[in-house]
Amino acid sequence: MADNDTTKDAAEYGIGIPVPRHPFFLKGLDHVDWGMKNRLSRIFSPKSGNTVMLAFDHGYIMGPTSGLERMDLSMPPLIEYADCIMCTRGALRSIVPPTSNKPVSLRYSAGTTVLTDLNDECLIDIEDAIRVNASALAVMVAAGSRFEAKTIANLVRTADLAAKYGIPALGVTAVGKELTRDARYLSLACRVCAENGATFVKTYYCESDFEKVTATCPVPIVIAGGKKLPEDETLELAYRAIQQGASGVDMGRNVFQAGHPVAMIQAIRAVVHERRSPKEALDLYQTLQHAKP
Repeated sequence: MADNDTTKDAAEYGIGIPVPRHPFFLKGLDHVDWGMKNRLSRIFSPKSGNTVMLAFDHGYIMGPTSGLERMDLSMPPLIEYADCIMCTRGALRSIVPPTSNKPVSLRYSAGTTVLTDLNDECLIDIEDAIRVNASALAVMVAAGSRFEAKTIANLVRTADLAAKYGIPALGVTAVGKELTRDARYLSLACRVCAENGATFVKTYYCESDFEKVTATCPVPIVIAGGKKLPEDETLELAYRAIQQGASGVDMGRNVFQAGHPVAMIQAIRAVVHERRSPKEALDLYQTLQHAKP
């Protein structure tokens, strides 16, 4: 009788075969919940371990920005090449096709603009973040500024809600006019974000000792593009950051203000995911400029 076939029974139950273990591919995040890992696996490529995020949330503090005057025209052609988009809920609902199926890092804090004193911020409603299916909640943290305590409190509240609903919290380090963009400051700011519950951190690259910034942050770091650079310098920036431990980039102006934005985001992808050299990526950029749409 089949029920008495001990050989078959042992095979079906896998007796003697160890249970497979599946360590998570992003550093410091082995113990987060399944839902959070699922969302992170959409933002970051499990193959390369990195991400190319496309940021176009600038208008929430700057209003119409060069290249974003008509987001409905400039952004949709770029979205298909991004691993994740970072935007406000207003832009998301207005110009991002729901069928794009891209994970959204939602700008979850809002407040003062460039007209006054930046970083005096509040949080939006978690229910609205869930309603738009956010894959991450991005919150500004202004370490060293007069709004340090308020923005850290915003991050703590966001991390609590993120853990409750399985949505990663992204701590975004602010750099104001009075703050120095060096390894000492960036290491402090990133570590503060991580220790207060950020699942991953967005910060700036610095020319000296950036590897110390990534080494001392226990969760993944993605770098901001910052001000517009020439295309070759943008690719060099992305390359150096990845080589020194960053897990990707979150660029805006260096993509949508480029001479050829669609070609630029593809060249950045070559650096981030394929570890192409800056020269190889620049050659790709120049080739793609002339490609037929």
